[in-house]
Amino acid sequence: MNYNDDQSGNGKNDLSRRDFVATGIKAGFAAAVYPLSAFTLTTDTIGLVAGDVSIESFDRKIPAYWAMPVGKGPFPSVIVVHEIFGVHEHIKDLCRRFAKKGFLAIAPYLYSRQGEVVSLKDIPEIIKVVSKVERAQVTKDLDATMTYIEKSGKADMKRVSITGFCWGGATTWLYAANHPKIKAGAAWYGPLQAKTEGAESPLSIAATLKVPVLGLYGGQDANIPQDQVHEMETSLKKGSSGSKIIVYPDSPHGFNADYRESYRKKDADAAWSEMLSWFKKHHAS
Repeated sequence: MNYNDDQSGNGKNDLSRRDFVATGIKAGFAAAVYPLSAFTLTTDTIGLVAGDVSIESFDRKIPAYWAMPVGKGPFPSVIVVHEIFGVHEHIKDLCRRFAKKGFLAIAPYLYSRQGEVVSLKDIPEIIKVVSKVERAQVTKDLDATMTYIEKSGKADMKRVSITGFCWGGATTWLYAANHPKIKAGAAWYGPLQAKTEGAESPLSIAATLKVPVLGLYGGQDANIPQDQVHEMETSLKKGSSGSKIIVYPDSPHGFNADYRESYRKKDADAAWSEMLSWFKKHHAS
């Protein structure tokens, strides 16, 4: 499978309007992120199959978005874990970017029981929803996502990775530590310390982590102090996962979020390339 060249073809979204409505994922960007940056990127679906799907989880169906190249597959696959804003247009676009590189990418909506956040305009209101999401629920939903792509027949289950952004970055570290089929991870500026004392956190699992995770962090991130990043690096070195962290000194939190003022194109492009190389290396191992 080629990780670097765009796939060609005339792929069409084969999901019906009824299926689209049933999934519960709203179109467009989250209301809280407006106004959008002039750098906002949009990836087309030419050569792709892309759209909303529904995943049977432990107690209900949860909505998700996926994208993959036209063709039989199986494709190297990546689970994309969303930011606090849910599966809005940016996360969908990231799935399409992966698909253009030959991946099956899928982004499950992990707050479906707590509520829909895409329509909320105030970040504090979104955080109220996010704070109610239990880690056990997230793990079960991600397990269900793994089962879904395996049953689809489109995913190469020997080449499955996970990536996530902000809230999803922390989730990436934790899920990589707990699922045997994950081959690699890439955590974008994910919080490293738990807010609740004694709760599992990336820092608490770093030394025992077995899956190689690439941490991508900004040196100017006001939300994640550099001393925590250094502590994470030290803890990772105590283990045998082969994980590493790259810090982009001049970038803030959210430097890959092209729809926001925090976007730093040079570092975002460099980090994206690092991630693809990381996945390619560990999918082959």
